[in-house]
Amino acid sequence: MTRDPRLRAALRWLPLALLACASVAVVASGAYHLLSLDRLLASRAWLHGFVEADRARAIVVAGLLYVCAVVLSVPASLVLTMFCGFLFGIVTGALLAVVSATTGAAIVFSIGRGPVGDLMRRRSGPRLAALAEGFRRDAFSYVAFLRLLPLFPFWVTNLAPAAFGVPRRTFVLATFLGLLPGAFVYAATGAGIEDVVASHESARAACLAAGGLGCENALSLGSLVTPKMVAGLGLLALFALSSALLRRYLARRSGPSR
Repeated sequence: MTRDPRLRAALRWLPLALLACASVAVVASGAYHLLSLDRLLASRAWLHGFVEADRARAIVVAGLLYVCAVVLSVPASLVLTMFCGFLFGIVTGALLAVVSATTGAAIVFSIGRGPVGDLMRRRSGPRLAALAEGFRRDAFSYVAFLRLLPLFPFWVTNLAPAAFGVPRRTFVLATFLGLLPGAFVYAATGAGIEDVVASHESARAACLAAGGLGCENALSLGSLVTPKMVAGLGLLALFALSSALLRRYLARRSGPSR
């Protein structure tokens, strides 16, 4: 083991630096477009054949692809969850998506735990310190809230708990449970993919008829997210946050009597 503190510090940052470089390379190369809605819809017949040939192999391959997408911060989780539902059914697809997303999140969490935590502790101000203390007091509810209502990019919600000292077991459990509701919603959407295909083709035809550009992307992912879906996830997130606040209030009231 090296005794040079600068080299030791550099080696601690090396895995995170390599991960960041790989993520930038994937985004810069445009390779993540292979996981776009249009590409996957165009390949749905081949994908069905791949699943029918060997379902277990297809589940493993889909899971590994999902984990890699999460680790490299590729913005394709929603599409991949939909196609898990399309290919394997709502229950299997949702569980596969949640297990894969949680595995990828745990890998990023573990890589960033040491160096990011040290950096945040050195640079933290009063507000950041208060947020870190909140994570330490009720880490499960904080992480679950961020998973239920994705207000921030997925990689942020993987690294922030690592920086704030959240235990790995708590992070994994809260991530798994927090992702479940949304995964079932998107997997159910994917299970009705033929309706999505019909809507997509209709939107593209209308775009072409109007002489528009970029008609391959005429149907946005946002149009698949209904107000009811957003309201349901919002209520679940509000419940998680309310439970955290209630527990803190009760703990504060019971404190002096001890």
